[in-house]
Amino acid sequence: MTAVTAPNPNYRTPPSIIALIIGISAIASLFLAWLVYYHPPVDAAGTHLTFLPALDAVLNGLCAVFLIIGFRYIKRRNIMAHRNSMFAAFIVSSAFLVAYVANHVLHGDMLFPTTHPTARLIYLWALLLPHIFLAVVALPMILITFFLSLTGRFPAHRKLAHWTFPIWLYVSVSGVVVYAMLAAYR
Repeated sequence: MTAVTAPNPNYRTPPSIIALIIGISAIASLFLAWLVYYHPPVDAAGTHLTFLPALDAVLNGLCAVFLIIGFRYIKRRNIMAHRNSMFAAFIVSSAFLVAYVANHVLHGDMLFPTTHPTARLIYLWALLLPHIFLAVVALPMILITFFLSLTGRFPAHRKLAHWTFPIWLYVSVSGVVVYAMLAAYR
């Protein structure tokens, strides 16, 4: 009878797996850029599923809450609760992505009004640009961090999670602020 052993946490992750995750992330990012900036909206009048932007904000907010809860659990060394919180954050982020794609297929991109030039400048350069850039960076980081955890490579998981957590948290919180600013200045 053979014994079942845990994966070796020091085992080097195959570069092909990392390349695959980065490739999938790049394709997803390019698809989203095309969807937001080039795809003509199906419902340009915005009459169907008008709740989607608010749902996206709620899902981003929930993700931030789960991330903070998960961070607190890992600091207390409650591994199972940390893992559950991270899975919850991943699930609501995935639901966000589905709602985000649906919203942009239907309604296209929501532009900040030009009637508030100072607020628009702050929105575009201080909030939206870093949000988009870090969202693109966060996607492969999140997927690789999850892969490392699920395959038992915990030292590598911890090292990458040290960077993934604040970036993912920033993207989640800034997503809520993006929605709030658009809603406030419409």
